Amino acid sequence: MKIFLLGVLGILAVLIGAYLYRVLQGPTIFDRVLGLNGISTKAIILLVLIGAYFERVDMFVDISTGYALLNLVGALAVAKYLEQKGLP
Repeated sequence: MKIFLLGVLGILAVLIGAYLYRVLQGPTIFDRVLGLNGISTKAIILLVLIGAYFERVDMFVDISTGYALLNLVGALAVAKYLEQKGLP
């Protein structure tokens, strides 16, 4: 089971790298915001899987829930900023 989790963690790390490319090379601000949200989503899944690997899911679910709330607040702040700036 732990070998399977390590494989899934590796795949998620590669996916985070793909999103990081989108953040760095995105032609518009919207591409960068979507890339950051994708990285945050994958990081939340990564935290839960790390909790499963160390058999402490309860602790890591709490951490990932807090991180998800921070991600939501950050996305709303960026959306509000872009709305005030006049971007669609």
